[in-house]
Amino acid sequence: MITLEVALKLSKAEQEELKEEILTKAKASDLNAYVGFEEHGSGVPIFIKDNIQVDGWSVTSGSKILQGYIAPYNATVIEKLGQNGMMCLGRSNMDEFAMGSTTESSYYGITKNPHDSSRVPGGSSGGAAAAVAGGIAVAALGSDTGGSIRQPAAYCGCVGLKPTYGRVSRYGLAAYASSLDQIGPITQNVTDASILYDAISGHDEKDSTSADMVSEPTFPNLNPQRKLTIAVIDNYISEASSEIQKAYANTVKALESLGHTIVHKNMQNTKYDIATYYIIATAEAATNLARFDGVRYGRRADATNVGDLFIKSRSEGFGEEVKRRILLGNFVLSSGYYDAYYLKAQKVRHLIRDEFNKIFEVADLILSPVAPSVAPKIGAVEDPLEMYKSDMYTIAINLAGLPALSLPVGRDESGMPIGLQFIAKAFDEQTLLDGSLSLERAINYK
Repeated sequence: MITLEVALKLSKAEQEELKEEILTKAKASDLNAYVGFEEHGSGVPIFIKDNIQVDGWSVTSGSKILQGYIAPYNATVIEKLGQNGMMCLGRSNMDEFAMGSTTESSYYGITKNPHDSSRVPGGSSGGAAAAVAGGIAVAALGSDTGGSIRQPAAYCGCVGLKPTYGRVSRYGLAAYASSLDQIGPITQNVTDASILYDAISGHDEKDSTSADMVSEPTFPNLNPQRKLTIAVIDNYISEASSEIQKAYANTVKALESLGHTIVHKNMQNTKYDIATYYIIATAEAATNLARFDGVRYGRRADATNVGDLFIKSRSEGFGEEVKRRILLGNFVLSSGYYDAYYLKAQKVRHLIRDEFNKIFEVADLILSPVAPSVAPKIGAVEDPLEMYKSDMYTIAINLAGLPALSLPVGRDESGMPIGLQFIAKAFDEQTLLDGSLSLERAINYK
């Protein structure tokens, strides 16, 4: 499959041939069962997750409740694609409202992992990662609330970048948890991630959380020869599978052989990250999803009064996982529990951020697993709590608002990809990409 870096250098005629090739592959895949592939602009074709507004396209966030809703405007990232020689080409499947780690909660059905069709591709941006890894897409845009770009990228053997919170506009992104959500690229390699990140990042007056700062583009300044200080979190790795631990140890050796300095650190138990994340994320989700009531958006249930309309529309429209998170969010925000849960979670969130910042006083990057195992079999994770645990290594980064990049570093005995992630200090995507490119070239994953 051609890379984004090469595709942007093609002539208009060659780009048209590339688009036709991608369309042919997409129509022959499971992806086409879920959405039509219509041209939107001209340029190098990029797949778009189903929670990002594209003017005139259906946008459903993988949910029944948004059936029939057509986006009336472009998200800022879509406008930026057009300004940088790229175009939208088709939707990618996702967990409903980005709530899930497998794409199994999608109203449209499961996306399969291109490395093993009996396994999940991860989530919630599972369709985007599967399309890139399977050669159907040159690159894709996903969203990351608690690991939803990095985890599917790790499961599918591609690169996933979650930028610093505020570096990429959220205008036009369907909100799950507003203080955590961030749009980012899923690509075949680190260089392409840098190119796509540069294309979509920057201040946006339409987004009140957008960082009002000017930064140099990362792609022209990529330097894999930089010698960095990289922290490894010793107490984190013990919770991962033996295959992940082995890949982690081999990666540390590779980094040392490249001349990077390794420092050993510990962080608080991941159980605090999980509890904090799911309190804050579900509280914000319950508030954000209150707007889907059968009146303003999508499907409307048959009802004789307004009360029944709200109840029936939401009961029929939302899936089980979304309902579960709305209930949990309303519980932690309710009278008598707000102080005990939500306020405490916000305090722990600051402690998590402070802990990262303390490590960054002596390190440029942190190396961490992305998930505790490789991609599980479809249907294997039935307990919601087990699914939540699969986010143990990714959610703290969102709570702290930091940038992180997942890249493949090897395979397990069954041939499934193993991904690890680098974490950088806020707004230091350049160092993140430099270190990732250095590792990518040393590993030479295929």
